[in-house]
Amino acid sequence: MNLSGTPVQLKTLNKKRVLQCIQENSPISRAEIAAKINVSKPTVSLLVDELLQEKWIFEKGIGESTSQGGRRPIQLYFNEKAAYIIGTDIGGTKVKTVICDLNGNIVASSSFNTCQYLESGLLKQIAKEIDFMVNKEGVEVEKILGMGAGVPGITETTTGIVVEAPSLNWVRYPFITEAQRHIPFPVHVDNDVNVAALGEQWLGNARDKQNVLFIAVGTGIGSGIIINNQLYRGTTSAAGEIGYMVTDKNDMKNEFKPIFHRYGYLESVAGGKSIGDRLTKCIQKEPDHPLHQQALATELQGEVAFKLAKTGDEIALKVIDEAIEHLAYGIVNAASLLNPEIVILGGGVLKSSEFILPKLQEIVNQYLPSSVQLKTSQMGDNAGVLGAVSLFMREHESLIKYN
Repeated sequence: MNLSGTPVQLKTLNKKRVLQCIQENSPISRAEIAAKINVSKPTVSLLVDELLQEKWIFEKGIGESTSQGGRRPIQLYFNEKAAYIIGTDIGGTKVKTVICDLNGNIVASSSFNTCQYLESGLLKQIAKEIDFMVNKEGVEVEKILGMGAGVPGITETTTGIVVEAPSLNWVRYPFITEAQRHIPFPVHVDNDVNVAALGEQWLGNARDKQNVLFIAVGTGIGSGIIINNQLYRGTTSAAGEIGYMVTDKNDMKNEFKPIFHRYGYLESVAGGKSIGDRLTKCIQKEPDHPLHQQALATELQGEVAFKLAKTGDEIALKVIDEAIEHLAYGIVNAASLLNPEIVILGGGVLKSSEFILPKLQEIVNQYLPSSVQLKTSQMGDNAGVLGAVSLFMREHESLIKYN
């Protein structure tokens, strides 16, 4: 720890440490805090008094007697309702926004279709949704610290510019500048998969893990990387583009044709769209298959493959097994390089996780030099919005900033 700061800086640092200690361990006494964070009891008492006055914490009990006749210390509790944070998850299909307390409990939630407001302005509509939720739930506006946002594209977190988000038709979109026109408090933005990784580490299956690889498998495949408790973004904020991994060089050289602009190899063999595409082509060649006519008329969706596979359909099983193999090799490559404690899988395709996970784990265990835990996202549909809340808590300078 750097102890060369000014007395004011040291006091602020210790105050944050006391608050974090109470947040993680409440109920807890002043003496227990002093022992845990190795700060003198008088200093802890002084800081606790300030936190009580500012309503970040509250106390219970009046020092009841113990069985030995002494008095029990007064217990301190974190006040999760001391402030609120807004999280918004902007997707190509839907925009979801929540108001959360400091422990990640959702107080209010709303969503709307992206395409409906893409032309008139998504941030303007998000601001309207926030106003509606604030009024409906009676949230005190002055208690809102700010908003975190996840967007489906490469994002410069320092400038707040979304470099490219194809599903929103955004190229170098000035997200923070636009947000400031409509939203009256601080805003932080990042790529949606990075944000989901933070959410999973805060409240999900990666809780208390310092090194995490979060992989989202939907139409495309992306990942969020946390190394030594810090989100790794890369030189141009493009780290984690695992969908561009090559898991078959011969196929890459001879067969690979991007499904659409700037689409990676792994996405083309293991993403949801590619699974549906392959299933359609295979069934078109089988006139006796129950879905043959449907496959001739329209492209089948990825989830159809999983439904068929569960009934024992041989074509669907083959298509899915191939996709799982490629995804597993991608995980082996990434985990060999990063050596995470846990790999979390999220996204639409993994709604069939009970079917996918055992097969993935088998291949990964076979080829990975050191074993890694594979789990699905615990956060489900809230990974994006709660991750956005977590992003704000990490990025915004305040007493509850995560270090």
